Amino acid sequence: MARVAVLIRVLPEDAELKPEELKNRIAEKLPQKYQIAQYQAEPIAFGLEALRMVIFMPEETEGGTEELETIIQSVPGVSQLDVLNVTRLQE
Repeated sequence: MARVAVLIRVLPEDAELKPEELKNRIAEKLPQKYQIAQYQAEPIAFGLEALRMVIFMPEETEGGTEELETIIQSVPGVSQLDVLNVTRLQE
């Protein structure tokens, strides 16, 4: 069974919200079938930092990344979510 790696960029609602805290909030909300593989802060402007994350998910997830996007958008502090890349990983 293969997995899919999804590269996303999450913008916080407030420049005061640090990427590490945003990552922790997202991790708490994600179901077990999703796994945060890596993350990093991405400076945007004027002290605002986005969160870039690679999340692994099962290939057979219905609706592609829609469920993942919906979950992350519901996290307090998330302003915007962009899916930058989706790729299949061979197991």
